[in-house]
Amino acid sequence: MYWTLELASHLEDAPWPATKDELIDFAIRTGAPLEVVENLQQLEADEDVYDTIEDIWPDYPTKEDFFFNEDEY
Repeated sequence: MYWTLELASHLEDAPWPATKDELIDFAIRTGAPLEVVENLQQLEADEDVYDTIEDIWPDYPTKEDFFFNEDEY
């Protein structure tokens, strides 16, 4: 399983919190790339509820990961 920012962006509007099956259904309905569906199918726990993309991809970059001053823009 591998994630990129582009692949993870297809789950930004997902109905969080969601189960594995709900996320797979969402990805298919919204036309996400096949890699997104394959990554979701590789999740181990079927009954777990995921609250955010960080639960799926712990290294998902957040705003704090970028080094710019929002007050300057």
